[in-house]
Amino acid sequence: MSVDQARILAEVAEMLHAIRDDAGVDGEITMATRFQDDLEMESIDVISLAGRLQVRYGNAVNFAQFVAGLDLDSVRELRVGQLVEYIATALGGTEAGTGSADAGLGRAGLSA
Repeated sequence: MSVDQARILAEVAEMLHAIRDDAGVDGEITMATRFQDDLEMESIDVISLAGRLQVRYGNAVNFAQFVAGLDLDSVRELRVGQLVEYIATALGGTEAGTGSADAGLGRAGLSA
């Protein structure tokens, strides 16, 4: 795992703990953690995560677009690592952790 992915994983795990700690999710969140089976995410939790991702990473990361590209079985088995990899790719790998304003500005430099 790259340094950027490790940083993104830590940021996403912090978001997920803030969303799901009320449900007793207090263990380590890893790349293999599944949203549905391990974190028991409900639709309102997913909406909260999408909002937090938007605030943190700006327009460079579009969670709804990411999930829309998956079939139903893939959504059910979605792992935190898949989201981390998507974020790292969306940010160009080198801009991760630079703040939401910088991440939004960096979008123009991403290759298609």
